Amino acid sequence: MNKNLALSFLLLSSSVAIIAQPEARLLRFPTIHGNTVVFSYAGDLYTVAATGGTARKLTNDVGYEMFSRFSPDGSQVAFTAQYDGNTEVYVMPAEGGVPKRLTITATLGRDDISDRMGPNNIVLTWTPDGKSIVYRSRKQSFNDFVGQLFTVPVTGGMSTELPLPAGGFCSWSPDGKKLAYNRVFREFRTWKYYKGGMADDIWIYDFATKKVQNITNNNFQDVFPMWFGDEIYFSSDRDRTMNLFCYNLKTGLTRKVTSFTDYDIKFPSAGDNRIIFEQAGYLQGLRP
Repeated sequence: MNKNLALSFLLLSSSVAIIAQPEARLLRFPTIHGNTVVFSYAGDLYTVAATGGTARKLTNDVGYEMFSRFSPDGSQVAFTAQYDGNTEVYVMPAEGGVPKRLTITATLGRDDISDRMGPNNIVLTWTPDGKSIVYRSRKQSFNDFVGQLFTVPVTGGMSTELPLPAGGFCSWSPDGKKLAYNRVFREFRTWKYYKGGMADDIWIYDFATKKVQNITNNNFQDVFPMWFGDEIYFSSDRDRTMNLFCYNLKTGLTRKVTSFTDYDIKFPSAGDNRIIFEQAGYLQGLRP
């Protein structure tokens, strides 16, 4: 594997652009801040300018690194890695450096990287103040489909469980008072078109009132909420192919944002002013 990947990457205000280099396929779990992208390739983290160029390798361990997320100020990157047998939460400077381990959990046989429900202790986002990292863990669950959301201080210390019975991918409101989240975590399962009782919705939890609101409420797969201002973006298979949709909190209306018909959008994530995602093995992005 080459240590540098040549990429051509462009983010537009109202459309989607494609990484054009055929040798740069299978780029996974991207995150973006400003003009900087971090992604996983062959088990390592790379960084590249969103405007294109040569990707630079950030990690070089035999362990697997994935699900990187920029801190709100873009200075640090949190990620999930499997270095010592356990899959744990780590953080390091965005420019590279020695990873710092933040979580210490028991080793579970089902939490291998290749587990059918995905790895354990997956980094999801940061708290808005940049002091803690939110991750999803099955460390206290006997059900592979159910995990809880926890925060861990970036300086290290004990984790704190969020006041939700279950949780998956999530995104904070701009004021940090609410959380849009999924309840079921099964993004690694081949459940496309599933419409049973475990079809996921986008929920909003209000930390002040303790109330929960379902903003999708249908039998399709509505996952990966991303909160921008008065709108929450998410991916859905309601039109067969998984595309991005947007729910307006003021009007209660939902609009379709992308219109792919060949391959699904996979693992989108929100940056400071853009969304980035996998599609057909490439990284693509747009401005909300």
